[in-house]
Amino acid sequence: MSRTLSAWDKAKREGRKLAMITAYDSTAARLAEAAGVDALLVGDSLGMVVGGEADTLRVSLDQMEYHTAIVAKAVSKPLVMADLPFGSFEESPAQAFAACARLLKAGAQIVKVEGGATMVETVAFLSRRAVPVCAHIGLTPQHVRQIGGFKRQGKTPEAAAQLLEDARALVDAGARLLLMEAIPSELAAEITTKLPIPTIGIGAGPGTDAQVLVLHDVLGLTPGHAPSFAKKYMDGASLITVALADFVAEVRDGTFPT
Repeated sequence: MSRTLSAWDKAKREGRKLAMITAYDSTAARLAEAAGVDALLVGDSLGMVVGGEADTLRVSLDQMEYHTAIVAKAVSKPLVMADLPFGSFEESPAQAFAACARLLKAGAQIVKVEGGATMVETVAFLSRRAVPVCAHIGLTPQHVRQIGGFKRQGKTPEAAAQLLEDARALVDAGARLLLMEAIPSELAAEITTKLPIPTIGIGAGPGTDAQVLVLHDVLGLTPGHAPSFAKKYMDGASLITVALADFVAEVRDGTFPT
């Protein structure tokens, strides 16, 4: 397990890959810990996979605080990361600090902030005030309406160069981890080798220091089409549907309860 950021730094130096999964409740958190995951991401993706929204923009800081608390109290070994939701940090570094304080007090050990160069000042402000930050570049779901959908980023030489520049600036500002989403694998690997901090990939190829996926994608519970980069390790939707149908049938034919 890699509960501390120093353990993540050591894993990068030693070339050991780390695994992260999203978790939104205590049951999922305990199961993920038992499976040996290194970190849990309490993501604002809960708005989509739990709340059925089309994007993450309606998730509130109150919701993130609640889900962070119930995940954090359920585990003792994985690192717990929480997302700053849309609207809780963009106005000013001071606003971001107030939001981070709530998530850290709820049990998060590091807070994730979406955005590249525009977030450098905020990351520096937070880092100087004892807030561990994971920067998030590439596809940033909170910007989905601005970029016109969930589209891969960094595909042109200019865009790739900008992402590398953003990554370096965020590290200089004090970011402890960097998450890269939906960017070319070659670019993610290059950024990983050029940065002193651990990187996390989602849809960014095998060259990052760690990988994260959404729990519901891994378990085959995602309604509709899961992202192309996600891997389904079981057909959870079918298994659960069959079990519930068996329960319904037994109630109706009187074989349950015995």
